[in-house]
Amino acid sequence: MQQKKTPMRKCTGCNEMKPKKELVRIVKSPEGDISVDLTGKKSGRGAYICRNAECLMKAKKGNRLEKAFDCSVPTEVYDRLCGEIADE
Repeated sequence: MQQKKTPMRKCTGCNEMKPKKELVRIVKSPEGDISVDLTGKKSGRGAYICRNAECLMKAKKGNRLEKAFDCSVPTEVYDRLCGEIADE
């Protein structure tokens, strides 16, 4: 029996490929709203980030989420991500 492949995604902070379950998904909905998607099921364009503050800072400093979504990301999204990472 063939084993199921683990879906891999690239962290926008460190640019490393990691299993999808280890990352936090940020999603831009078709309406243009940007939010943190903890379920990984929301529809829209997704970007992934490691659950560590260093990667979040790299992504914020390099405007990597802005580049991934092609628009500006509100500060509240970064604040929420900070909160999610701190809870770990």
